[in-house]
Amino acid sequence: MGDRFLRILNKVLWSLAAAAGLFLLAQGSMLWGREGQGDSLQSLGREAVYDLQQAAASSLFPGLAYPLEGRESFSGWEQYLVRKAYGFFPLYGYVETYAAGAGIQESRSTYEAILQAEAADENTVDAMTGEVEGLTEEEKNMQMENENAAAAIAGNGGEASSGQAAGQQAGGADTGSQEAVEAAAPGGIIYSEAQLADFDFLLSNFYTVDKSTAISSAVLNAQRLLEKDLSIDTAAEGPQILIYHTHSQEGFLDSQPGNLETTIVGVGDYLAEILQETYGYQVIHNREVFDMVDGREDRNEAYTLAGERMEQILEENPSIQVVIDLHRDGVDESTKLVTDVDGKPTAKLMFLNGLSYSKKNGQISYLPNPYIEDNMAMALNMQLLAAKYYPGVMRKIYLKTYRYNLHLSPKAILVECGAQTNTLQEAKNAMEPLANMLDRTLRGE
Repeated sequence: MGDRFLRILNKVLWSLAAAAGLFLLAQGSMLWGREGQGDSLQSLGREAVYDLQQAAASSLFPGLAYPLEGRESFSGWEQYLVRKAYGFFPLYGYVETYAAGAGIQESRSTYEAILQAEAADENTVDAMTGEVEGLTEEEKNMQMENENAAAAIAGNGGEASSGQAAGQQAGGADTGSQEAVEAAAPGGIIYSEAQLADFDFLLSNFYTVDKSTAISSAVLNAQRLLEKDLSIDTAAEGPQILIYHTHSQEGFLDSQPGNLETTIVGVGDYLAEILQETYGYQVIHNREVFDMVDGREDRNEAYTLAGERMEQILEENPSIQVVIDLHRDGVDESTKLVTDVDGKPTAKLMFLNGLSYSKKNGQISYLPNPYIEDNMAMALNMQLLAAKYYPGVMRKIYLKTYRYNLHLSPKAILVECGAQTNTLQEAKNAMEPLANMLDRTLRGE
């Protein structure tokens, strides 16, 4: 009796669902056929159809479909259809409400997916061809907007540095004393405490926040970040700085296939040389490859493999106090990230901070990083030094969702040096200001 009842109930429910679908299709078709609706009606219709599909999928397969964030409310006939659909598929309303809840953490079941997303998150540009893979047109346009966020000024390759743009927008740098102005390089900017204490000013002029994450003044507090002691003990025996490359295959315009000397690894060689010979640090430059599998580039496990290896190196060398993951960014082929430093064409640099925070689901508990604030302090301090001594060399600090192995050390930094549109020499030239900013930071400036 029970099985028979369930079979009958199942048939009734499917019949009702089919009838509901036919009703909505017929009503939508009649409305679609009315004259005078034009392109606007077609656009609204596509939105309604999409939401109806989402509703059906969420009801039948609640784990496979998820409501889009930020969808503006509809009005008119399409709102009626969607409202009716919600009534036919009540489970969708529950899924939508749950998705909007605050503080939801990533579950353990999504951990592997998170790691794969982190591996592919930074960019998907082929090391040698510079071809961008897997990006939608919207994402490509957003990437271009990030690269050209600052206003163009003369003598800076058509792009303004974030520091210069910020100073202009704020009415200039801190000119409270003649000594402060003379301490900066020509065109350099020294920001006032009042400017940096303004969260909106700080965020808009120094940071790009990826659409997948978010940050508040509770985390991004310049006064607290800049009060941190970033100096290191240079008297301790053993290496103090570790340089590595999660993505060793990232190359430049003139890179030679299969030759690490001409990729970001060769740029790391030069950074290690400067830090050792010019500034007297003891440096380990790890040149191991983490993004090649069976002779082909594969980034899926790169962050995992690199993190495990760096943990081993840090355990073997407890004197290491600074960890640098040196990358090359991927941008649109029309974007040229180059400026002039001491008469040399120099690739622009960018720091990336991982927040282990998803805008949709909140804190990513399985990618913990107790050093997020310390990592951000390192990046901000060096960003301000660049504005003062090397105006134009830095892009805005990029805040992204995942961890990127920045949990390895309080003084861990991820640096993007130029892009596939730069030459190898331009990238190497950028290591000179980077090494100087790092030295000034580690000496407590």
